[in-house]
Amino acid sequence: MEEYKLIERSIIKRFRKEVWHPFVKAINDYQLIENHDKIMVCISGGKDSFLMAKCLEELKRHGKIDFELKYVVMNPGYSQKNIDLIKKNSQLLNLDLEIFDTDVFEVANKLNEKSPCYLCARMRRGHLYSKAQELGCNKIALGHHFDDVIETTLLSMFYASEVKTMMPKLYSDHFQGLQLIRPMYYIKEKAIQDWVSYNRLTFLNCACKFVAKNDLENQSKRKEIKTLIENLRKTNQDIDNNIFKSLDNVNLNCILGYRVNEEKVSFLDHYN
Repeated sequence: MEEYKLIERSIIKRFRKEVWHPFVKAINDYQLIENHDKIMVCISGGKDSFLMAKCLEELKRHGKIDFELKYVVMNPGYSQKNIDLIKKNSQLLNLDLEIFDTDVFEVANKLNEKSPCYLCARMRRGHLYSKAQELGCNKIALGHHFDDVIETTLLSMFYASEVKTMMPKLYSDHFQGLQLIRPMYYIKEKAIQDWVSYNRLTFLNCACKFVAKNDLENQSKRKEIKTLIENLRKTNQDIDNNIFKSLDNVNLNCILGYRVNEEKVSFLDHYN
């Protein structure tokens, strides 16, 4: 059996409980994919997005939903070494990728050398939405997983003074009719890492020099949150699940205030 088929088989056999079941459950729970969808699968080069691509391929092959997939890599300014690794993995996994070039890294770092991440993310998202429109897609799939969701939640609380999270799907504010979906929403990062190790795969980790520099200096806020959760898990194994579940179990009777779009609501508005 060819290597890519063995890798595909591992998803629905060896990692059925840790990867395949939560993948399908998220698709069903949040109604992420419908008949006649045309989905642009965004592959960054990392383990999460490549696994997402293979899971979507399996769903298309064996599922009951009729949909189309387009595999796309946006090159924000990767080195040739990183581009070569992405191409190598696409061949290994039997994925037909389209790579399109942008100058996101260069522009974002030039405009904001101290903290280019926010601008970089906005620019990348804009390029992806534009490419999806060009391809005639109505949905964009990103590889954010369970750990990304809870880390983002705590980052928002600790550093932005608000309670919000990464949603499983949402409409674009600026590209009419386009939706962003996150099919890996229930899959834990450890399961993804185990899948990578089991199949002896090597993926792009992080090609951003700014993030790499911050990690070396232990200044990455996301890394800080990840370490915090790991430490909390030592005394409470369900800590990550509890954080996640709390976002689906908000008691508005015990909330000081909340926003609905631009409208701010205070508990005092309904106190009497």
